[in-house]
Amino acid sequence: MTVESIFNDLNVSFRKVSLGEVELDQKLTDAQIHEIESRLNNVGFELIETRVNKVIEAIKQAALEYLSLGMDNENLKLSSFITKKIPYDYSYLSDLFSSVEGKTIEQYFIQQRIEKVKELLVYDQLSLTEISYQTGFSSVHHLSSQFKKVTGLTPSHFKKIGAAKRKSLDSL
Repeated sequence: MTVESIFNDLNVSFRKVSLGEVELDQKLTDAQIHEIESRLNNVGFELIETRVNKVIEAIKQAALEYLSLGMDNENLKLSSFITKKIPYDYSYLSDLFSSVEGKTIEQYFIQQRIEKVKELLVYDQLSLTEISYQTGFSSVHHLSSQFKKVTGLTPSHFKKIGAAKRKSLDSL
């Protein structure tokens, strides 16, 4: 009833409210979301979507930070790194990420890793050995097989066709 009255007070139309879950008729503006969040906080409730989005973003940031370590991360698994950064059980984080993003944390990490390899290949300043080290692959062979599995191309063929196949990291 409290959640329903908050939405009624703000003239935000909804289909139904049950156990704190609201089914909306339309997309909310940022101002409406902010006001709803503020009013929910005043009565001791929390806007769960906001918390979930923050956790998902934290997972993505942790994965990118892990990627930036390159081979310096070889003694620490991605799952351990993430749980050090985000104090939740990894299985919970993994299930949450998969349900929201439609892919596993590992799949997301591999996509980011391959995009980083593409970026480094396009820049053409490092050898394949240096790229594999910098992106945390155990060998050039491992990088090449993973790259081909994801892109359908070998790194050397990709290098020949250049930047046309590269996506920005933000678009993933």
